[in-house]
Amino acid sequence: MTVYFDDHATTPCDPRVVAAMMPYFTAQFANPASTSHGPGRDAADAIENARSQVAALLNAPAGDVVFTGGATESNNLALYGVARAAAMYGGRRRIITLPTEHKAVLEPCRDLQEQGFDVVYAPVDRYGTVDLAALEGLLTPETLLVSIQAANSEIGTLQPMAQIGAFARAAGALYHCDATQLVGRAPVDWQALPVDLLSLSAHKLYGPKGTGALLLRPSLRRGGLQPLMRGGGQEGGLRPGTHNVPAVVGFGVAADLAAQEGPADTERVARLRDRFEASLRAALPEVRFNGHPERRLPGNSSVTLPGLEADALLMHLPGFALSLGSACNSGALEPSYVLTAIGLSRDDADSTFRVGLGRFTTAAAVGELTNAIVAGAGRLAELGAAFTR
Repeated sequence: MTVYFDDHATTPCDPRVVAAMMPYFTAQFANPASTSHGPGRDAADAIENARSQVAALLNAPAGDVVFTGGATESNNLALYGVARAAAMYGGRRRIITLPTEHKAVLEPCRDLQEQGFDVVYAPVDRYGTVDLAALEGLLTPETLLVSIQAANSEIGTLQPMAQIGAFARAAGALYHCDATQLVGRAPVDWQALPVDLLSLSAHKLYGPKGTGALLLRPSLRRGGLQPLMRGGGQEGGLRPGTHNVPAVVGFGVAADLAAQEGPADTERVARLRDRFEASLRAALPEVRFNGHPERRLPGNSSVTLPGLEADALLMHLPGFALSLGSACNSGALEPSYVLTAIGLSRDDADSTFRVGLGRFTTAAAVGELTNAIVAGAGRLAELGAAFTR
């Protein structure tokens, strides 16, 4: 049996979420747009109940939640939607982001740059935190949008969302935040934060894959955001198409569970992560951990073992599910762009892997992983020594 340590790529669906979804595959299968009959109205009510659950997790009005097919779609809707609206009305053309963003932000930004938008990248420090002074200097009267994530999926670093948003608003720009990795792992207060658009995904908080949401301020519904698709009037016309009712219901239950259990989960997982890193450092003094030492996701550990190939090490850990970095980079031949952006050499980037702990991670499993990494590193060191003799 493989022990799972890749919660940043996806989390296992909580059994309580699965149980809530099941009736909507069978007995309660109606289309929520068919409000002329009872079963359709019941499905529509289930969608709205899930909307309220997601909104409650984020301290948001339910009307600010737009359901999508996941965070990638949410990011695309935010970026292209704002850019297309600006192009229609002859608005601003500058977009600011980070070189460490998820590809679901970077790729649309590259595309928009090819379409004539002025895309610039604010620098980050060695922890992956945005340089606020540099960001402020990049904000001009032409700045349309700042798109900076809440937390990095590889190194776990948390960005100063409140300060970023304050700078953006002072410049008259919008702030889009990809909060996919943060929601469910730490509090996010939509009412208090100066954020205009916020992306999230169900499968990062123990819900199903294939559903997510974009939160947006009411003013953006009035011409400030153009839809990616045209069709029905679902989600206020911003996301047409028949709702995936089972997945949306599961998303709502996952959000409700995160609201109830998230703080305790976060505290327990952070303790496990700290114990893992302390034990690994004691056994392998050369180990380094990436990301901010304090302002970091509770279950994240980005581990560099200089001189060892991380992919070779993972091959020596067949009983554990780990990754080299973000799932969006799986199969890439080049080193992680996140790690090189924070100053790691190619060799060190190639010696780095990611551990993701979560709700179902046990202390016993963490101990087993630590022992396995130490043993695997020892075997690789022996093989390397034998090869050079």
